[in-house]
Amino acid sequence: MAYAAPIQPTAPTGLSSQENEALQASIFQRLHPRAYLERFLAEGFRPDGRTLEGWRDVSVNTGSISTADGSALVRLGNTTVVCGVKAEIAEPELDAGNRGFLVPNLDLPAMCSPRFKPGPPTDDAQVLSDRLNEALIASNILPLESLCIQPNKSVWVLYVDATCINYDGNAFDATLLAMVAALKNTRLPKTTYDELTKRTICSRKAERIPLDIKRTPVSASFGIFDSNRILSDPTAFEEPLLDTTLTVLLDNSTRELISVSQFGLGSASTDALGSCIQAAKKRWGESKDRIRL
Repeated sequence: MAYAAPIQPTAPTGLSSQENEALQASIFQRLHPRAYLERFLAEGFRPDGRTLEGWRDVSVNTGSISTADGSALVRLGNTTVVCGVKAEIAEPELDAGNRGFLVPNLDLPAMCSPRFKPGPPTDDAQVLSDRLNEALIASNILPLESLCIQPNKSVWVLYVDATCINYDGNAFDATLLAMVAALKNTRLPKTTYDELTKRTICSRKAERIPLDIKRTPVSASFGIFDSNRILSDPTAFEEPLLDTTLTVLLDNSTRELISVSQFGLGSASTDALGSCIQAAKKRWGESKDRIRL
């Protein structure tokens, strides 16, 4: 009985040696992503060329949406987020008659990454929106009392809507930065409440008023890989391979620590937590002059 010899995979013809090596690396990355990342980390680097503690470049542009009351566009590496603030007038809650509303939301549409599908908001988007809301509340970026027009009658509602245009990991840091920049760019019309007509009147002629921003929260996220390796600013390729993620929230003006949050099934040691806090302060200390908020 004759046996056929196993067929050996061969590289496509017409490729140069360099192109063939790049193709083999791409195939290995798809089939064995964890081993692929481990080989880079063993040499002290990551697949995008950064060191373990390296950060991607950040750029912030404000006022990019003319139809919004405030807006910002943030690029964190290849992750791009645009944020617009729209202000509306509403009645306050009965038990908080002098407090307005701040409503953040993040959309992760299918166009930004193959991992997201068309349809209702994904779980990732809902979780990130909740985290962003918690970060804005914890930082007390904007006293909600400053959004009151007339106690128990009229307040401002600020819808802070962010959309990820291109997703390459660490959407939380990019989106928080976009939301903070958009809020600082927001200008509201001067308003008065008419007791006779029970209506709020907005003046179009008067100069618009900036928000009463008290703090400028910024975040720095880290991924814990293989229990003991800390990766700053993880990419979309690295995120699914992480044990857990740590996010450090700071006041950009004073470097005061606001909060530390952890997400994932793994755990981080006390030493890792301390290292992340120090790295976050260093990161924003070095970026303060380059990133104007």
